[in-house]
Amino acid sequence: MNTLELLEEAQIKALTAENEVPHFRAGDTLRVSIKVTEGNRERMQAFEGVCIARRNRGLGSSFRVRKISSGEGVERVFPLYSPKIRIEVLKQGDVRRAKLYYLRDRRGKAARIKTRETWHKQAQEKAAAQKAD
Repeated sequence: MNTLELLEEAQIKALTAENEVPHFRAGDTLRVSIKVTEGNRERMQAFEGVCIARRNRGLGSSFRVRKISSGEGVERVFPLYSPKIRIEVLKQGDVRRAKLYYLRDRRGKAARIKTRETWHKQAQEKAAAQKAD
């Protein structure tokens, strides 16, 4: 490992220490909360949609989220290791591709993504545990 990679790795560890990045991949439904500053006020704004691409480039890693807003498709690219965002995985999708750009051409039921079975099992186990408590 060269010096640049070591510095980058240390920086990633420092950024993920305070804000843990969950494991997700293309096809997963995410809720990304972004810290927005308006004047002297700060608030969290949520962007909820399907992750259609992920770009792993060390500190420059990013992911692309697509949602439908007022009948229009909206995509946004987020930096993975930004201290201004918080990522929450809502559903895990069952897809066979790393990039889901074909969803741009699909509408309605054709744009649906199946849910991964492991997600159902984990959700059922959590629900059973909560009922037992």
